[in-house]
Amino acid sequence: MGKKRILSGMRPTGKLHLGHYTGALENWVARQNELDAQGNRAYETWFLIADYHSLTTSLDTADTFSYTIEMVIDWLAAGINPEKSPVFRQSQVKQHAELFLLFSMLITSSRLERNPTLKDQVRELNMESISFGHLGYPVLQAADILLYKGNVVPVGEDQLPHLEITRELARRFNNHFPHPATGGVFEEPEPRITKFSRLAGLDGKAKMSKSLGNTVLLSDTPEEVAKKVGRAVTDTQKIRKNDPGRPEVCTVFSYHTRFSPDDRVHSIAEECRSGALGCVACKKMCAEAISAELSPILEKREAYASRPEMVREVLFDGEDRARKTAEETMCEVREAMRLG
Repeated sequence: MGKKRILSGMRPTGKLHLGHYTGALENWVARQNELDAQGNRAYETWFLIADYHSLTTSLDTADTFSYTIEMVIDWLAAGINPEKSPVFRQSQVKQHAELFLLFSMLITSSRLERNPTLKDQVRELNMESISFGHLGYPVLQAADILLYKGNVVPVGEDQLPHLEITRELARRFNNHFPHPATGGVFEEPEPRITKFSRLAGLDGKAKMSKSLGNTVLLSDTPEEVAKKVGRAVTDTQKIRKNDPGRPEVCTVFSYHTRFSPDDRVHSIAEECRSGALGCVACKKMCAEAISAELSPILEKREAYASRPEMVREVLFDGEDRARKTAEETMCEVREAMRLG
C-alpha cells in the first residue's frame, strides 16, 4: 500500500480544550506533516468526526452539526490541512455501518463485556445499564480504522483495550475470509501513544472535561486564559508566597512542563520549592505561556469562523474522498466473503 496510514477521530463536542490539543490534535498535525528520509510524507492521515459514537452516551442530536462545525474549525486552526488529510463525518460514509455489522458477527458479547475501558466508562458515568451500541463501541471503532486500512492509530492509554479488539477482529476476519488475491484484507494496526496523553483539569481532576467546567478552550482569549488559570488548583500546603511548594503536586506546574520553555520550567520548580516564587506570579507566567502558544491558533480560528461555508465544503470534500476509499475496502471485504 506504500506509506503507512493513520486514522483517528473525535466525538463532535463543539469547541476543543487544551486536553484535546495536547492529547491528540497537536500529534495529528505532527504526523500529517512528518517527512520520511526521502522528504516525502511519512503517513497518509484521515480524521473522522465520530458522530455515530456520540449516540452511545446521548441520543440528543440537536446540536451535533453545530458542534461538528466548531470542532472542525479548531482542527483547521490548529493546523489540520484538508488537502492532505480528509476530514469527514462517520454518519455520512455508510460503509462504516456495513463493516460494523459484519464485524459484530466475529466477536462475542462476553468478550466486549470484559473490555476494561467499557467498565471504566460505566463507572465514570454512573450507568446502571448500557445499550447494545455502547457495548459494541469498540467494534464500530474497529470498522472506522480498518475501513481505511489504518496502520497506525494515535491513542491515549485508556484506548489501548479498544485497539486490541481492532487487532483481534482484523485477525479473525482474515482467518475466516482469506482474500483470493492477497490472502488477507486487513493489517493489524499499531498504537502510537502521545507523551502528553492527559492534561489535568483546572480543578486538579485527572483530565479536562467541559462537563466539569475545568477547561481552557483553544478559542479562549488571553484575558480568559488568565482568568481561568488564576482559579487553578495549586499545592494546598503552599498558602503564602514564601511557603516552600511542591511543584510535583501542582496542577499549574504540570501546565508549565508542557507550555513553558525547559529552562524556565527548571527555575520555576526551584523557586517554588524555595518559596521565592508565589502562586499568583506562577499562574501569570503559566497563562502567558499558554496564550503564546494559542495565539496563532486563535487568529486562524477567527478567520475560519467567519467563513462557515468554507468549513462545510471541507467536510463535503472529505466525505467524498472517504466514501471512495471506504467502498474500495468493502469491495475487497465482499469478495473475500463471497457476498459480491
